[in-house]
Amino acid sequence: MIMQKRIVARLTAALDPILLDVVDESDRHAGHAGAREGGGTHYRVRVVSAEFDGRSRVERHRLVYDLLTAEFADGLHALALVAQAPGEP
Repeated sequence: MIMQKRIVARLTAALDPILLDVVDESDRHAGHAGAREGGGTHYRVRVVSAEFDGRSRVERHRLVYDLLTAEFADGLHALALVAQAPGEP
């Protein structure tokens, strides 16, 4: 399964998001640390989930990063992450 589908599957299963947008931006990072031929290393993720209610920004990010441990071990290098609770701007 390609990395983008893995990210979507993992976050969907764990967070039951209202909105999930996962964009591969690996081509923008060619030549940078962690980039590799064929992409799949750098993503922009926006996720809106009730699981984030009452959690700080740091707690939200830790939760997402913990959910993607296997993906980071398999070549995912970086996320530009926006994690929001429903109703947040």
